[in-house]
Parts: sequence; C-alpha cells; structure tokens
Amino acid sequence: MPTGYWRSVGASQNAFVIESFVDELAVTAKVDAIQFRLRLLGNSPRHRMVLTRVAAMAGWDQPVPAGRARGIALYYAHGGWAAQIAEASIHDKKIVVHRVWCAVDCGFAINPDTVRAQIEGGIVFGLGTALKDQITIEGGHAIQHGFNDYPLLTIAETPKIDVFLMPSHELPTGAGECGVPPIAPAVANAVYALTGKRLRSLPLRL
Repeated sequence: MPTGYWRSVGASQNAFVIESFVDELAVTAKVDAIQFRLRLLGNSPRHRMVLTRVAAMAGWDQPVPAGRARGIALYYAHGGWAAQIAEASIHDKKIVVHRVWCAVDCGFAINPDTVRAQIEGGIVFGLGTALKDQITIEGGHAIQHGFNDYPLLTIAETPKIDVFLMPSHELPTGAGECGVPPIAPAVANAVYALTGKRLRSLPLRL
C-alpha cells in the first residue's frame, strides 16, 4: 500500500499506547494520574514542568462539571515537550471534547503566536484523527474518496483550547509536531474516567 507521512509520524501511536497504559498503571496503583507520572519523571525536569503547569491550568484538583471527566497525557516529540488535559463528556454514545489545556516547552519561542498556532493546529489535527478520521482498505485500495466519506473535525466540534508556552532560554527546538501525540490518549483517559471502559484502538469508538 502506498503511504504518506503523518503529522508527528510514529509519535502518535506510540503516545497513545504508552500514555494509555501509564494511566492504567496509575489506576491499578490507586494513585492520581499526574502524581503517578511525576513519580516516574525524576530525571526529566522539562516533562515535570509541563505536567505541573498543565495541571494548574486545568484546575486538576478541582471538581469537574457534572457529566464530564478529564484525562491527562504527555509526550516528547520532535523537539517539544507537551502535556495536555482533555475534558470530555458522552452524548448519544459519542465522545464530545469541551476543553483542552496544553503546556509546551519547545525552547525559546521566537514568535509566540506562531508557536501557539502550531500547537493549536496539532491538537485539532490529532483530535480529528482520534474521533473521526478513518481509512478503510478494501481490494487493495482505500474506499474513502473525499470529505463526504472522510469527514474532518468541524469548527463546531472543536473545543476551547488553552496553550501555555513555558518560558525558556534554551535553544528553539520544534513546535510543529509535539501538539499531536498527547491528545488521543488524553481523551481516551477521560473516557475511561467517565465510563470505566478502556478504548484501545483509533478512532475512539464507544
């Protein structure tokens, strides 16, 4: 099958597997998901900083609105450390994401607005692929042909996104890819908090 490069390449599926499993470990250990990760990140200060920051942004320790739950995920990809929290609910057996918070460290931001745009775009891209986008192969070729059978995330379906750029004097690294990998596991972990069901494949289906 001919293939093309995916934004964030292999980091997307790796983050989905790893951060979903880490969440399972935290539940099994009966430890808060963020505290569990912090215990494992003693030698990773930039991971710890984005994780702590996004927890503060989302008010992780505060009650969640009725009918909603939050999930956390973080990942390093292509020069950027990103931690994300997704707040989701279930309506008519469909996953609805209402809010996404993201803290990112990609070194010194030469143009902060451009960096935020890259992160926001990565989150929208990753969320669309987590919830909707799917290619089906039959007879050796893709059966999807256009937007009529390969729908993208709409503006109405896009959650409010808050991005915080960690202050840094480190060399600029990368912002184009790191916004994508954490969003799918963050949503999946929120769905588990809501339903007690682990979703182990993409796109996420209840």
